[in-house]
Amino acid sequence: MPYTLVSAATLGFDLVRLSGGPDVAAVLLAGLGAGPEHLQGWAAQHPVATGTASQRTRWAERSTRIRELATAGVPGLRSLDAPPQDRTAALVALLEQGTIGDAAALERVLRDDVLGAGSTSAVAVGPDVRDLAAEVLSDAAIAAWGGPAVPEEDRRAARRAVDHVRPVPLPDLGPSAEALHAALDRVAGFDELARGRWRVAVDEVREGRRDWAAAMHGAAWAAHVSGRTRALAAAQLMAVRAFRESGFTAGDGARGLWNAVAGCVQAVAMNDLLDGASLDQLLLPWLLAEGDHPTGVHRVPG
Repeated sequence: MPYTLVSAATLGFDLVRLSGGPDVAAVLLAGLGAGPEHLQGWAAQHPVATGTASQRTRWAERSTRIRELATAGVPGLRSLDAPPQDRTAALVALLEQGTIGDAAALERVLRDDVLGAGSTSAVAVGPDVRDLAAEVLSDAAIAAWGGPAVPEEDRRAARRAVDHVRPVPLPDLGPSAEALHAALDRVAGFDELARGRWRVAVDEVREGRRDWAAAMHGAAWAAHVSGRTRALAAAQLMAVRAFRESGFTAGDGARGLWNAVAGCVQAVAMNDLLDGASLDQLLLPWLLAEGDHPTGVHRVPG
């Protein structure tokens, strides 16, 4: 299944269940926040620009190795067979083990969406610089995606090329940036008691899955028509890191905790354009678990 920035919450669902997911999110956030000078800096790290023939060969070999190992080492949902046991338990087991997308889908979203036509920085530097920068970022993102399946020295080398260019600012989160930062800080600071409240809340709202999906789609559409798709995607990628910092596990992500957090992020980010029913649906887990609405959310009648 392809990833897109429009469906960043789906990408986030995979990332919160991968050991290197937060590192993948960090690379994508760097691409979203990059200015022309950052893209030029990453391009300069590529041996095609400055390296010797042997350095270019070693880079190509490492890039190929990273992709092969990441592809083989992270199973997709379609490649796994459901064990003959309780249906719910079997589904959770599959969701804990397999991803919706794959390494190739990750690279496509980085090249085509993060550094595509919607990136003013990528347009400014031109295709040659953009392609070299995309190669550097893709290697780091896919190496992190592969996690333990990729040798640590390869992961470190790929990430060093990205980290060499500093500082890269966080992407613009749109008009709800302050509220989003406050909500994500709160999630990142959850303790065991808070995590327990959220698990109970998710169980209570599980029957509203269809309404939740419709509200998520409405928020994504609102972001698209208002030109805020990149901002919403950035918020979801920041939520990946907050989710993992909170102490939630891959099993929590598979059982609906990620969907609950992602829905709240979607609501906070787009609360100025959502109707009241959609806001209520997306924010219900937060209200049940925290007893209030996130700071800065203003309910629009309708």
